[in-house]
Amino acid sequence: MNETKANHYRDAQTKIVRQMKDAGVRFIVVGSPGCVDVQTFRNRNRQMAEMYNKTLASLRDIAKDVAEKEGVAFADVYDPMFDVMNKAEAKYGEKYHVAGPDGVHPDNNGHLVMAYAFLKGLGCKGDIGTITVDLSSGKAEATEGHKILSASNGSVEIESSKYPFCFYGDPVRTDSTRGVLEFLPFNQDLNRLTLVVKNAGAGKVKVTWGTSEKEFDAAALEKGINLAAEFLTNPFSAPFKKMEDEIARKQEYETLLVKRTINGIPQLTRNFPTATDALERSAADGIATDKDLQSAATASVTPVKHTIKIEPVK
Repeated sequence: MNETKANHYRDAQTKIVRQMKDAGVRFIVVGSPGCVDVQTFRNRNRQMAEMYNKTLASLRDIAKDVAEKEGVAFADVYDPMFDVMNKAEAKYGEKYHVAGPDGVHPDNNGHLVMAYAFLKGLGCKGDIGTITVDLSSGKAEATEGHKILSASNGSVEIESSKYPFCFYGDPVRTDSTRGVLEFLPFNQDLNRLTLVVKNAGAGKVKVTWGTSEKEFDAAALEKGINLAAEFLTNPFSAPFKKMEDEIARKQEYETLLVKRTINGIPQLTRNFPTATDALERSAADGIATDKDLQSAATASVTPVKHTIKIEPVK
């Protein structure tokens, strides 16, 4: 990093934001760079990784300054990624990377950290819903997005149109989103499906959700527990994975559409002007197909019926 590079980055970021404003973009988030992985970058060259991260941290500061001066949102990718990387690699060992096997392109674990940063930058609040059960009256109620179908003897059946985020895989693997959760406040900040149990008495209470069960202190249930954090395998796991797969199909298609077709049109039309109409029709057809994939992803989110059972531990 030097003054010339810093000014070039600042000017370029500012220009991009202003071009977006001029184009009528309604909401803009300036994202900082992430970090490089100290375990894998440049064939485990830790000294080189430390130098790069110092530079990337400087770029983070510039990106934040640009966002503030232009009055747009900012997503700090660097700080949570750097923090999670050091904590997770200390637990799981040198082979566990957060910024990717090449030190730059993350696996699912690092992607979750990046998603966290941008969701925070977008201003997402994380309230998926609250389900309240009163064991003395046998009644239950739920907030918007969740409907109580029945409640009896501590067993509550619910239909939910709002999903919690779900996580998969072996935590020690980098292709799993579970391994970084204890170092990343994703569930606390962005993924709260709260269960409140009133009049549960004293001592331990068993909560069964789907095929999983767990014991809690009655006092903790009175305050409320986060089902999404406490039950990583839950009734939403399968439908969430179905939705995630549909989004992945859409993203895979968009990568090819944008990189090969849309980005290639300007050069092709310069070299082959008679093909302009055909190329533009191809791009339009591609965008129409992308809209169909978006519709399929949206349609995959259907209401989920699930049951929560609450009973004292004898």
